Amino acid sequence: MQPVEINAGTWYLRALRADDRITDVPALALLGVDSPADYVATANADWESETRFAWAICIPTTGELVALIGVIPDGSSGLLWGRAREGYDEALDAAVGPVSRFAEGALGLSVSDEFARDIR
Repeated sequence: MQPVEINAGTWYLRALRADDRITDVPALALLGVDSPADYVATANADWESETRFAWAICIPTTGELVALIGVIPDGSSGLLWGRAREGYDEALDAAVGPVSRFAEGALGLSVSDEFARDIR
């Protein structure tokens, strides 16, 4: 599956990027991700294999990553996870509903109310 962009109200969700136009590597480092460039490559491969779906939660006007959110399929259910940079918890909170609806509607996963506040 190709990454799907989601509008989460005042926030924009997109695939992770590390190219000559946009790079999420510095923001991922701020979130504590080890080897941020490798993380981006793995996240994109996971979309293709449909083993994990990760989004950058971004400021719409700049595309700057302020949080991460994702779903990990496990049979017919999905684990919702995420983490926000300091001061951006509201961005993560705003993305939970739209990502849950995508997981349920497009992926056919049952997403529990349990939310892992970490990076997967």
